[in-house]
Amino acid sequence: MQSSQSGARPGLVMLALAMGGFAIGVAEFATMSILPFFSADFGVSEAEAGHAISAYALGVCVGAPLVALLSARVPRRTLLVALMAYYAVVNGSSALMPGWGGFATSRFFAGLPHGAYFGVAGLMAASLVAREKRAQAVARVMLGLTVATVLGVPLANVFGAVLGWRWSFAIVTILAATCAIMVHLLAPRLPVAADASPMRELATLKRRQVWLTLAIGSIGSGGMFCIYTYLASVIMQHAGGSAAVVPIMLMVFGVGMTAGQFICGWAADKSIMGAAAGALAVNAVMMVAFWAVAGNLWLMAPVLLVIGITGGLSTILQTRLMDLASDAPTLSAALNHSAFNVANALGPWLGGLALMAGAGWPSIGLVGLGLSLAGLVIWGIAMLDDAPRRRGIPAG
Repeated sequence: MQSSQSGARPGLVMLALAMGGFAIGVAEFATMSILPFFSADFGVSEAEAGHAISAYALGVCVGAPLVALLSARVPRRTLLVALMAYYAVVNGSSALMPGWGGFATSRFFAGLPHGAYFGVAGLMAASLVAREKRAQAVARVMLGLTVATVLGVPLANVFGAVLGWRWSFAIVTILAATCAIMVHLLAPRLPVAADASPMRELATLKRRQVWLTLAIGSIGSGGMFCIYTYLASVIMQHAGGSAAVVPIMLMVFGVGMTAGQFICGWAADKSIMGAAAGALAVNAVMMVAFWAVAGNLWLMAPVLLVIGITGGLSTILQTRLMDLASDAPTLSAALNHSAFNVANALGPWLGGLALMAGAGWPSIGLVGLGLSLAGLVIWGIAMLDDAPRRRGIPAG
């Protein structure tokens, strides 16, 4: 449905949707950046504190399919407002939790609406533009998340250092509530498809290409999340940087992620699978570079910038899932964010294993390399599996 039909102004709608991405981005990535602060406050090791990040990622993985299926008949605007209102409440609870167990549990519940929000928001944005601009529309929604890494996350990190890490989640509460209001006021009232149903959404999971596309994201992006999770510790404990350097390096990473949405969105509208292969290959090279320069802040900065750019892989793969499941896209679009949060759990977990084994901080780059190469292998399998369809041969 185009904007002329819905009466919506695409620019304002995408701004409202991006505000939700901004809130989620601050919550997701700020938790990684303030890890040293809350681990010290709760008296747990940094490796154990990483479990809070994994708990959030698990919440995303569980919540995306559940919300998508249970809300198959709910209008998209109503669903988006409800998800952001819930996000405001649960992140507020994270700010108030007195103990480690309660805090980690609250991060699981905070992750539940994440995937469904981005999936439904991306579908709404794509419905307002021409087909050949879909990837760029999805990228604009995701832009809120990446701008959060440039502005919101460094600010949250400063708050964590000066006022206390709990203020980071208070900021998220305000942002999410603001998004809920904006979406309610600006988003179009799109009717629910007459044949929409949980079973129709589930039917899309019978397609191998959907699973292969999800696997590319869940494995291939793990290295990026591994680097981001332990970046503050690498800077302060290996590269000799002070706590004041951390927000600057996080901002560099965020600038790369923001640029990556534009670059990868544009590339995906040209060739979706070509763009995916390019992002994975560049990421693999940058993982080796990070391993080599982890002790030098000046050399680390440009490497982080490029790693951030490859984060645009999420936009690329979400656009592909829209094609693969065009008849029932909500579940597959939401699962794209589950896949990336599998990566968010897998990367830090494998990196933590390497660190606990005594491999040293630079080793997280080699962990990321292995994950990027595995993503490229899955990409190759997907291309081989899809070859008959691209040649016009009906699937058997």
